[in-house]
Amino acid sequence: MPRTPLAPPPSAASAPAAAYGANDASGKTGTTHIGFILLPDYSMIAFANAVETLRMANYISRQPLYRWTVVSPDQTAARASNGLAVGSTGDAASLADCDTVFVCGGVNIRNNTDDAVRQLLRQCAAAGATIGALCTGSFALASAGLLDGYRCAIHWENLAAISEEFPKVKFSTEVFILDRDRITCSGGTAPLHLMLHLIRARFGAKLVMDISEQFIVERLRASNDRQRIPQPECIGPGYQHLTEAAEIMAANIEEPLPLAELANAIALSLRQLERLFHRYFSMNPAQYYMNLRLRRAQELLTHSSMPIMQVTVACGFQSSSHFCKAYRSLFGHSPSEERRRHAGAAKPRAPVPAPAWQEHTGPVMRAA
Repeated sequence: MPRTPLAPPPSAASAPAAAYGANDASGKTGTTHIGFILLPDYSMIAFANAVETLRMANYISRQPLYRWTVVSPDQTAARASNGLAVGSTGDAASLADCDTVFVCGGVNIRNNTDDAVRQLLRQCAAAGATIGALCTGSFALASAGLLDGYRCAIHWENLAAISEEFPKVKFSTEVFILDRDRITCSGGTAPLHLMLHLIRARFGAKLVMDISEQFIVERLRASNDRQRIPQPECIGPGYQHLTEAAEIMAANIEEPLPLAELANAIALSLRQLERLFHRYFSMNPAQYYMNLRLRRAQELLTHSSMPIMQVTVACGFQSSSHFCKAYRSLFGHSPSEERRRHAGAAKPRAPVPAPAWQEHTGPVMRAA
């Protein structure tokens, strides 16, 4: 017995099926084909936010505006960092007719990006597809040489390390970036906002509004929104000085500024600056600056292969002994112990084979 299709949502019930397609400002016709390459330990939330937004566009419009193909580089079920696996719906050859191909990364991205992955991404680019990345997938694109000269977004946790490794790529703290034939996006819920941006560009604001209502999304994030909200912005309006101070500190990690110079840059006295930090952070500006540098060091230790001495210099420390003492004071262990812990946690896991009975008709989720 054929399945009864679900009724369209109320917001779209009164509109004819062609109403959204008529708003296509790009002049394109037909279904847009999007490919997703899922690397081991990929971020499930990033992938789900992307593909579910496309599904909802089809559901509300009652048209096949989008279709998607899910590929694992080794043709096994791709296991996400949460332990769930998604089966492939195609192979590498099925990506050839995709309009856009996204590589989805997550934790352990360095270990999960090998020569086969890089070659697959280069083939997709050579075939003329727009190439994109979700979460840490930007690392895979950069290591394949596909982001040289492009602006690029990546999850903030990996930003410091990857910026050091790929100087030809223009990394940014923005939520997502569209630069010519490259689309890069940070993690979490950001891919939802990226897809809404792409849908709005092609089909107009009404469809995006209806999708947002279905997903209970109250605010659409723009591409130039920052990923992280500095603590001062969480306090409330009227504290621009703290925001400016935090941003200047973050931009001057390798060569820390004297606090007097920092205060002068934001038109405050040193005493005023100290009072603000004590009031809202319960620490002085020097402590805040030190913690900021040490957390940058932690990012480099856990997400790059930089020698510890280079990390020491990159984070503004004059001696390894001072760096080690400060690091242990904040985190409870030494920099070398941090790297050993991360190396142990990042060992590649055995792939999860797809069930023999699985029919490749769509992404299949199961407990790994």
